[in-house]
Order: sequence, then structure tokens, then C-alpha cells
Amino acid sequence: MKTIIFTGGGSAGHVTPNLALMSKLKMKGWEISYIGSATGIEKDIIAREQVPFYPISSGKLRRYFDLKNLKDPFRVLKGVYESYRLLKRLKPAVVFSKGGFVSVPVVLGARMNNIPVIIHESDMTPGLANKISIPFATKVCVTFPESMAHVGKEKARLTGLPIREGILQGKASKGVQLCDFHTQKPVILVMGGSLGSQVLNGALRANLDRLLEQFQIVHLVGKGNVDSELTGKRGYRQFEYLNEELPDVLAMSSLVISRAGATSLFEFLGLKKPMLLIPLSLQASRGDQILNAASFEKAGYADVLPEEQLTAETLAARVEALYTNRERYITAMSARQDSDAVAAIVSLIEASSLKA
Repeated sequence: MKTIIFTGGGSAGHVTPNLALMSKLKMKGWEISYIGSATGIEKDIIAREQVPFYPISSGKLRRYFDLKNLKDPFRVLKGVYESYRLLKRLKPAVVFSKGGFVSVPVVLGARMNNIPVIIHESDMTPGLANKISIPFATKVCVTFPESMAHVGKEKARLTGLPIREGILQGKASKGVQLCDFHTQKPVILVMGGSLGSQVLNGALRANLDRLLEQFQIVHLVGKGNVDSELTGKRGYRQFEYLNEELPDVLAMSSLVISRAGATSLFEFLGLKKPMLLIPLSLQASRGDQILNAASFEKAGYADVLPEEQLTAETLAARVEALYTNRERYITAMSARQDSDAVAAIVSLIEASSLKA
């Protein structure tokens, strides 16, 4: 039986694509383990999959000044040592990295053990962790054709982004029951990423009554962001985060308002959900979401509202326009040539394991 180690963390987008691959590899008889940080979101997500999880020390790779930058290099070095020892003992045929700062020590530990490493980059341009890791990788899977130029033709493989099969199998009736909604009004799903978005939450709530005249709204607010004064408001449901129920909520939703993380975008695309994207600004990110959103807007899959232009009024107006023009977006998404990212990446994993 062959063994594969997965790694990646820091946000749900660095973990959930791994789940699609893990499911397929389990069916093929692979033994799977996961290396992540002790306090990251990946620990909770992987715990639900009944996969052995090994925590390591890790430091955040910041692009800005912070006193923690003085300590974190030592945490990374400790993580490299821990990864080296773990991988030497577990002897995987392949290591698969989805990125995030915790993945760097694992990739380096794999290289020290001469274990093939496959990296996946969701965004159009590589994040800092993947930039560091790419020189040590055997192959790099990318989501956007534009990403090939940032990796190099020898290593890069255009695979697309693996989507969990379960996300496509939701039941709208279960979503309606969960939210205590009815079928006379369309539903909007609003989500600000796995950690929530204060600016998006505020803009939505400031014009909530106007939107509720035409829509029912499911709002994923992020941990600690539930507004108790709005609890019980008819047609409006708040959740900090949804996991098992998310496919059902997506199935009943007519529109999605979201940040522009690549994982979420390709899940909405797979479900053909018209989307209003509000990417993280350059002040809060390296700009990857802006590029992702621009690519989807150009393809006709989404409308984009820059965060700098986000107000209660602009949000409501753009949502109403998106709903009016929804068939145009659905038609564009339906015309897309689907690619099976899971099959492509699994084939690459199997080929790499033969060379180990």
C-alpha cells in the first residue's frame, strides 16, 4: 500500500481542495496522513475526515514588519526538523502541498528525504509560501493558464482546481429546512471567507431591509460576528461557518456574494451560481483575489465590486442587477469546457510515486 502525506493550512482554501484528492486516493487504496499546524483551521477540518494528523511547529511568513518575525524563523526551522523526522518515519511515496505557511517546513523536510513533492497553486500568481517551495517541488499544478508563466514550463501542469464531490450534491430542500425559509423568494448566500469579513457584514446589514423585500439571505459571518439583534429576523439567517450543511445551502441559493478565493470561485462555477465578487483589497492582501475576480469577470462568470467602492447602496444595487441578469452568467458558465482536476492531479501523484 502506498502512502501519501498531505499538507497545507492557514485558511480553508488551503485545505478543502485536498479533501477531494484524499477521497479519490482512498478509493484507490492509498494510505493517507496529514501534516499541519497545531492551531490552524486544518486540524479541525482534517479531524472530520478520520485521517491521521501530525502537528508541527510553524511560523507565519509575513510581508510586513512585526516583532513576531524575529521568532518565527526559529519556529520554521523547528518545523523543518520535525517534518524531516516524521517523513523519515512515515516513508510516503509522495508529499502533496496545497500551500500556506505550514507547508514550507514539510516541503523542505520532503526534499531532505528525497521524497517527490507536488504543489498546487490555486491563485493566478503564487503566494509567498509556494514561491519558497516551488524550487524544491517535482511538479506544480496550477489553476489558471496565466499561472504557467510564474512557474516554468518544465514543472508546471495546468490541472484546474480540485472540487469536493460532495459540494455538488447538496439538496435545496435541506437548505430551506435548515434556514426555515420558503420557496416564494430567491435566496442569496453571503460569505466573507472562512474567517468572515467585517466590511462585507456591515454593508449587507446596513441595507438588509431593502434586500429582504426581494430575497432571503443566508449570511456566513465568521467566528464571533453573529449580530444577536438580528437573530430571528424573518428571511435572514446567520451562521458563523457552515461545513456539512454548505452544499445544501448552495443548492438552494440563486446568487452568491463572496470574496474571491480561488477554491470558492471554482465551487460556485461548478454549481453555475451567478456571483458578485468583492475581492480583498491591496491593503489587506497581495492582490491575488483581485486577479482571480478579474479573470472570472472577463470570462462572464461574475460581477466584481471592488472593496473601495463597497457601500450599503452599491452592494444592494449590484445584487439586484446580478439577479436581473442572472441567466447571462449561467449561460457563460454552462458554455465552459469542464476539466476533471481531481483525475488529472491523481494521475500526476501516481506517476510521481513510480519515480520515487
